[in-house]
Amino acid sequence: MYLAAHSPATTAASIHLLPGDPPVEVLVRRNARAKRFSLRVSRSDGRVSLSLPMWAPEAEALAFLREREAWVRQHLDQAPGVQQARIGAELPICGVLRPVVAGTGRAARFFDGALHVPPGPREGPRLKALLGAMARDRLTAAVAHHAQAIGKGHGRITLRDPRSRWGSCSAKGDLMFSWRLIMAPPEVLDYVAAHEVAHLVEMNHSARFWALCKHLSPKTDDYRRWMRAHGADLLAWRFDAKDQPQC
Repeated sequence: MYLAAHSPATTAASIHLLPGDPPVEVLVRRNARAKRFSLRVSRSDGRVSLSLPMWAPEAEALAFLREREAWVRQHLDQAPGVQQARIGAELPICGVLRPVVAGTGRAARFFDGALHVPPGPREGPRLKALLGAMARDRLTAAVAHHAQAIGKGHGRITLRDPRSRWGSCSAKGDLMFSWRLIMAPPEVLDYVAAHEVAHLVEMNHSARFWALCKHLSPKTDDYRRWMRAHGADLLAWRFDAKDQPQC
């Protein structure tokens, strides 16, 4: 999956236009760690990126891109369309589509089966703040439950919006999760919490790790399949502010 932020090993990138109907913008960048050409299409937003080694001629990289144009367009056709989190949309909460309706006050709220948000340019950010708060409550409870089950403590819990992973566990026991997990079914969110808690014991993906993960979340395989099939749909939601009208 496409990682939006550049790593320290990458240099300045350029945009190349792949001609056709429609033309496709491709982010072309050099990577000090790359040993070959690498072409990626984001399933969440349709961004196309081409990485190449520092020593490789750009002309060869672009020829590589043109040879794989059909592959790029096939994957773009399969990518979910971008969804805007605004009044009138139906936003998944705990795996169930909920209507976004006009509300009062200064913050978004969830009650009576709907998301209520004050109309205006900041509908998206306000909905994002609400989902983040809901995700923190559920993930904190899930982590506490699974950590107690294995008799381990944990460090800080932080919520972010990564594009390539749903959670992580540091060597110090700090846990990071995507706040977008609140849009997934509750059992999937619980599995991701169990997965990262299992890393408090096994900082790897060995057979022992998966055995512990399945002890905490017996349907681990089912939930992993759900994330592979539907994770891109969660990443396709955008929570940006509306553009202000020009005077």
